[in-house]
Amino acid sequence: MTLHIETPLIASSAMGGKNGQTVWLKMEALQPSGSFKLRGIGHACEEYARRGAKRFISSSGGNAGLAVACAGRQLGVPVVVVAPETTSERARELMRREQAEVFVHGASFTEANALALSMVGERDAFIHPFDDPLLWTGHATMIDEVAHAGVTPDAVVLSVGGGGLMCGVIEGLRRNGWDKVPVIAVETDGADSLAQSIEADTRIELPRIASIATSLGARQVAQAAFDWTHKHPMNSMVVSDQAAVAACIRFMDEHRVVVEPACGASLAVVYAGHPELAGFRNLLVIVCGGVTATVAQLQDWERTLAAS
Repeated sequence: MTLHIETPLIASSAMGGKNGQTVWLKMEALQPSGSFKLRGIGHACEEYARRGAKRFISSSGGNAGLAVACAGRQLGVPVVVVAPETTSERARELMRREQAEVFVHGASFTEANALALSMVGERDAFIHPFDDPLLWTGHATMIDEVAHAGVTPDAVVLSVGGGGLMCGVIEGLRRNGWDKVPVIAVETDGADSLAQSIEADTRIELPRIASIATSLGARQVAQAAFDWTHKHPMNSMVVSDQAAVAACIRFMDEHRVVVEPACGASLAVVYAGHPELAGFRNLLVIVCGGVTATVAQLQDWERTLAAS
């Protein structure tokens, strides 16, 4: 029994069909916490509980914090989440609904993370949003499910924030013998720490996040994520906030599922029919989900970005 569920793998007629291409959607937005995060965070929480942790502490204003709260509630372990001031009231309420104690501190993740770390006691476990090998092993199970379904992808499209999803997907690809399957790593302009790191050939830190896709808002990717850019076939792409939001709204219309712009980034390159995707017959897209955006907010962003 795991804390996450096995999610549907859907061949999308709305997104595929061009030049005989099939676009497979791994619907991680349907996880109980609303995003893929529950896979890795659930796995980590189970392991830390097994080691004797009596409380989980996390620093996240979004999907990771909600996943920790969801995992802690199911395991019967108290959860403290330190969220930055930019965290929406909706996100705070969702975490409290899962019985987490929520503290709001600092202008950014950096300050919130520092406070969270200072709170960790001897019997606590700190649950990092993206930089923990336990998380990557948990995230890798989504690729195991694709393999068990009998689908062999020619490429995987996914969004990158801190790089936890990417590390997990690559771990999954490699343990299923798909070492040569390339990853298309997508970010939004203003939250593109991986793309800039690849260009500079060193792990850079963004001075600030200048994108509405706040779930991609890691100013620096995990070291392991950057290391994979030298060891696994990869293509980095950057899309605009406007393209990401438009993709969210189109996806909602076509698939009746609401996702946030961080997820919309990867959907956008598929909708755009990017030339570099044309040669792949079976294209796997990780619909990573996200619960911080509402329909009304997506529509408001669409109007604002169109006017700017």
